[in-house]
Amino acid sequence: MSDDKKLIAVFGATGNQGAGVVRALKARGRFKVRALSRAPGQYKGAADEVVAADLERPEMLAPALEGAHGVFLVTNFWQEGADEIKQATAAIQAAKAAGVNHLIWSTLPNVERISDGKFNLPQFTNKAKVDRIVKDAGFPRYTFVVPPVYYQNFSGPFGPQKQRDGSFGWMLPIDPTVRCFHMGDISELGNIVAGAFAHPEETGNGAHLPLVGDFLTFNDLLSALNQLGHQLSFTRVPREVYAGFFPGADALGETLAYYETYTYLGPGSHDDEIALANKVAGQAPTTFASWARHNFRLRAASPA
Repeated sequence: MSDDKKLIAVFGATGNQGAGVVRALKARGRFKVRALSRAPGQYKGAADEVVAADLERPEMLAPALEGAHGVFLVTNFWQEGADEIKQATAAIQAAKAAGVNHLIWSTLPNVERISDGKFNLPQFTNKAKVDRIVKDAGFPRYTFVVPPVYYQNFSGPFGPQKQRDGSFGWMLPIDPTVRCFHMGDISELGNIVAGAFAHPEETGNGAHLPLVGDFLTFNDLLSALNQLGHQLSFTRVPREVYAGFFPGADALGETLAYYETYTYLGPGSHDDEIALANKVAGQAPTTFASWARHNFRLRAASPA
C-alpha cells in the first residue's frame, strides 16, 4: 500500500535537480514523494502530494517536512537576493526537528579551500560550506550529491554563438586541450539520489556521490559535436578580453580558469565516488556524445 511507503520530501521539485529526483523516486516505487514548492497550485509533476514551502520563510518548513523519512535539499544561488547558507541552515534545522532520518544535500566543491583563495566562486563555495552544517546536525543518515557541468548548458545560453562570418562556435578563455570538465545530464542526478535513499547503508555516512557521464577537454566536446555533422569552431581568447564580452563574462571566465587549473570536481581521483554513485543509481550515466545525438540543438544567437 502507498501509505506504508516511507515519505521523501523534495525541495526544488520544479527545478532541474528536484524534478529529476521526483521522477526517479516515483520510478523506483519504493517511496511516497512529497514535492515542496513555493507555488503548489501550479505544480504539474509526478509527486504523490505537493506542499507549500519557501526557503525564505522558515515558518513554512516545519509543516512541510512533517512525517518525512528523507529530504532532498537543494538551493538556488541565482535566485535574486538568496542567501544559500541561511536558507539551507533553516531547512536543515527544520528537518532535524521533524525527525528526518536521511538528508541528502546537493553540494559543490569548496573552491576557496581547493585554490587557497585564488579563485572566488561563491556559487560553489557557499554550497560546500553547508556540508559541515549537515554533518553537525546529527541525522542518522546523510549524503552529499554533486551535480556536474550540465550537458544542457552547451545547447542553451552558453552554447555556440554566431560568429561574424556566419559560422557558429565558441570564443572562450580556456585551453581546449586540458581535461577538466566533469559533465553529465542533470536530469539523471535523480537516479543517484533515489539510489542513495534506497541504499542508506552504503551512502548514508556522508558519502559524496558525483554525477559524471563524461570527463572531457573542450576539444573532446567539440569533436563529439562535429562528428554529428555540425561545423563548430573554437577560438581561445585572453581572459581580460573575454571579460568585456557581456555582463557576467568576467565571472564565467573565473569559473573556467578554476576548471582549467583544478578540474570541476577539484584535484585528486574521484573514481571511487563516481563508481559508488553509478552503483546505487543502478545504471551508468549517459555520455556526452550519446546525449548530444538526441538532444543537442543549434540555437541562433547574436554575433559574438
